[in-house]
Amino acid sequence: MTGFMDGESSFYISIHKSNNLKTGWSVKAVFEIHLHIKDKALLEMIQASLGGVGNITTRDNQVSFKVYYKDLAVLIDHLGNYPLITKKRSDFELFKRVLQLMNRQEHLTSEGLREIVSIKASMNKGLSEDLQIAFPNVIPV
Repeated sequence: MTGFMDGESSFYISIHKSNNLKTGWSVKAVFEIHLHIKDKALLEMIQASLGGVGNITTRDNQVSFKVYYKDLAVLIDHLGNYPLITKKRSDFELFKRVLQLMNRQEHLTSEGLREIVSIKASMNKGLSEDLQIAFPNVIPV
């Protein structure tokens, strides 16, 4: 299962404007596997192996398995026992740092938010243009 995750999954941090929060930004941590609908049974098996956490959704001929913040501990435990071996492992380690900050509620502070943006800048494709404009002096970790 970990080998499949190494090739087909992604860990990402979503940061969006939010008028409901003091910082003005909402932070979400998400694990996702996105496949063709013909592979839905595989995603159901992965979900079952992880104790039923996460959601499977279909749209058109695509299927996604997503695990959000509240259920990510199960995934963290699995990958602690069966580690990733590709570059994705570094994204996973950065992802865990963000989860630690979120667990301490630091994503709700300006300083914690800036640290999360700095971490996100080093993950996957980095920062969107909107985040680069909103956080111009962020240095990737």
